[in-house]
Amino acid sequence: MKVLVMNCSPVRNGATAEIVKVVSDSLQRKYDVKKTCIDDYDFSFCKGCRSCHNTAKCIQQDDVDKIIEDYEWADIIISVAPSYWADIPGQFKAFIDRCTPWCNTHEPHATISSGKKGYVIALRTGPSMRECNRIIESIEHFYGHMEIKCCGSLGLCSIEYKEAVEARKAEIVEFCSKI
Repeated sequence: MKVLVMNCSPVRNGATAEIVKVVSDSLQRKYDVKKTCIDDYDFSFCKGCRSCHNTAKCIQQDDVDKIIEDYEWADIIISVAPSYWADIPGQFKAFIDRCTPWCNTHEPHATISSGKKGYVIALRTGPSMRECNRIIESIEHFYGHMEIKCCGSLGLCSIEYKEAVEARKAEIVEFCSKI
């Protein structure tokens, strides 16, 4: 099986990237793992033109199709997202907005292969799970419209810098053992 681990933060070497590394290292014994970062791609915001509601294709030609190729490649998608003002980072939200051609709420719509499983790991600097839960809900909502089955989530509070991940490594590895 193939696993895509997506760093939903534009920061390539912070706490989110460190969690992506722990997840990837943990899963590569069992799966073919690909790591990626939302900042690896260049794409524009949704223009709200709704052309995709009639054509199931976006009028913009950019790297959103490359991300969808990664989603198509994977059997399991793990989104690792930090809190940016109590929700997912804007770059990842812009990607979600651009996935309207694949959204199952209108016809016609494009599709990715069925049977995919999705997991979410949310992190934040503060001690309350409220923001982590909001991030998890946002990504699970996205998964639902992409027809990716939500299979599990993990919220990690009090993580500001990548050095803080080491103390939570066992918890992350335990979460990965259930994937």
